[in-house]
Amino acid sequence: MQLHNEKDLVVNNKELLYKGIFRSDEIFHVINQAIEEKGYEKREKRSEELVAEAGKQSYIELRPFKEFTDYMTFMIKIKIIFDKVTETTEEINGLPRKFQNGDIKIVFDSWLLGDYQNRWGMQPWVYFVKGLINKYIYTFPLESGFKGNLSRDTAYIYAQIKKQLDSYKFESGKVVKEKDVIEQIAEEFGVRDEQEIKDEGMWKDWQPKD
Repeated sequence: MQLHNEKDLVVNNKELLYKGIFRSDEIFHVINQAIEEKGYEKREKRSEELVAEAGKQSYIELRPFKEFTDYMTFMIKIKIIFDKVTETTEEINGLPRKFQNGDIKIVFDSWLLGDYQNRWGMQPWVYFVKGLINKYIYTFPLESGFKGNLSRDTAYIYAQIKKQLDSYKFESGKVVKEKDVIEQIAEEFGVRDEQEIKDEGMWKDWQPKD
């Protein structure tokens, strides 16, 4: 991925927390699938693992990116932290099934990476003035949609992971009501229409909160 001379943080430190049983292989499958569905290329930045007395600790950092136009790239930084992880067995539908048990913290930061200067061959002062106009006076129609598109992509990936994590509560008989889960996601991401969460295009008309 090329270097970019303009960076804009759109989603800042959005956390997804979970405590209980899970399967890490299924979680990563869901993440990879959601990334591919939104047209991103997977890139792993960092991976660490530590075995402690309280359980295994793991840190994985992903930075999937999508070249939205010739001069604008979307990048979502996903930090995945597993803590105090132990192996366990739960009875699901009368049959034993192996799980991991522990704490999960997933943090999202989403960036717009621009390359306007190279695109238009701008002189530094022209690039500077253009940036001021774009930020404070007038945003060009195509550029005005960048933040919304990146936010929706991030929210979609977030929702798919949360759906998978909630499924473990369902399997173990500890699930909350579907309506409560829907309302929680709607509140976290500012989605007004609950039906949008159930539909495949649930983030179609959603805009990030100010």
